Amino acid sequence: MTVTPGFFPTFFLSGFECSSFHWKRQGRRDLVAETQHDRWVREDYALLRTLGIAVAREGIPWPLVEQGEGRFDFSRLDPVIEAMNESQIMPIWDLCHYGYPEGLDPLSEDFAARFARYCRAAAEYVCGRTPGPACFTPINEITFFSFCGGEWGWVAPYLTGREHRFALRTSLCRAAIAGAHAIREVDPQARMVNVDPLVYVVPPADRPDLADEAREETFQDTFAAWDILAGREHPEFGGSPEVLDIVGVNCYSFGQMEYREHGPHQALGPRDERIRPLADLLGVVWERYSRPIIIAETSGLRDGRPAWLKDVMEESLAAMARGIDLQGICLFPAVDMPDWHTGEWLHNGIFDLVPEGETLRREPYGPYIDELRRWQKALNRVTVLDEDPFSDPVNLEEVRAAAQRLQLQPDRDWS
Repeated sequence: MTVTPGFFPTFFLSGFECSSFHWKRQGRRDLVAETQHDRWVREDYALLRTLGIAVAREGIPWPLVEQGEGRFDFSRLDPVIEAMNESQIMPIWDLCHYGYPEGLDPLSEDFAARFARYCRAAAEYVCGRTPGPACFTPINEITFFSFCGGEWGWVAPYLTGREHRFALRTSLCRAAIAGAHAIREVDPQARMVNVDPLVYVVPPADRPDLADEAREETFQDTFAAWDILAGREHPEFGGSPEVLDIVGVNCYSFGQMEYREHGPHQALGPRDERIRPLADLLGVVWERYSRPIIIAETSGLRDGRPAWLKDVMEESLAAMARGIDLQGICLFPAVDMPDWHTGEWLHNGIFDLVPEGETLRREPYGPYIDELRRWQKALNRVTVLDEDPFSDPVNLEEVRAAAQRLQLQPDRDWS
């Protein structure tokens, strides 16, 4: 069999919720602390090792490490780096997960330059200190960040209105490009994973007059940030296919929606006939950019987690059988996270969080892990990491061969 090594050491990835936004004018949130990932980082990475997962999305909280303009304290990363080395887990460093330093205006002229200085400093601190090649997400979910901070007013900068969303999106893209260039001044071989939701929007059944708006959001707004990063739009910002690099698509059931003129759209039900197969949507991304793709986040909720993974795997393998360069699938998050609005646990992780006094115990959700094991075996993937997970990277030809053998067909069943 032809050997086509993937970029990552394992086909399955994971990650930890790391938002550090200012939330609804109530103050700074730190989801790493709220999930106690900072307290249990060694145990969290050891859990991934037992699952045969050697890659994790991990955050560097810009507003918490920048002590003043141009002054940084990255020492909080030392136990994280130590835990990664101990368990042989490769990070994808997330440099801006909705949070930025106090007093900084993301629409200002100096935002991109300040972000680039931070990215350079972060790369200087972490590059070469963890397993695997250096990998970064400069700004997470630019499109969604622009909605929740620029149109809905949920997070800082608490703007509202469509034009503010467009302005924030453009500014974030400009900063992400500057950040990518700054990182590569430190490590020219560093890879970027630019993450955004993959969505599909349809008009309400009784409002066919909104078909154009729904189509624009699906095929223009969804891709606007990636287009700028790729240099297809605003080439003066310095974007290019190499800056876009690896396209990280986030895939959740609520990503297929019915258009609403005001506020967030309404998620389609799992049997809605208007749902479009994930394999088809991945095909749109591949045809547009011809860049490697990962599913950068995906998960079901509660007891729907195993069925959701089954659906995503079937659709992903159907896409690979069509020739799409899919490099991996990230089960996100590894440990549970709270609903931003209510604080209730979402039960979307591989491990639930069970309060015991002041501790959040990690409780494996067995059916979800069983489904992961089933697919690892079907694809001939490791189920527990060996001493050197990086000695034998994923042979994507083996995964494609499994996809051809299984002959999975795309469908609209998004359970």
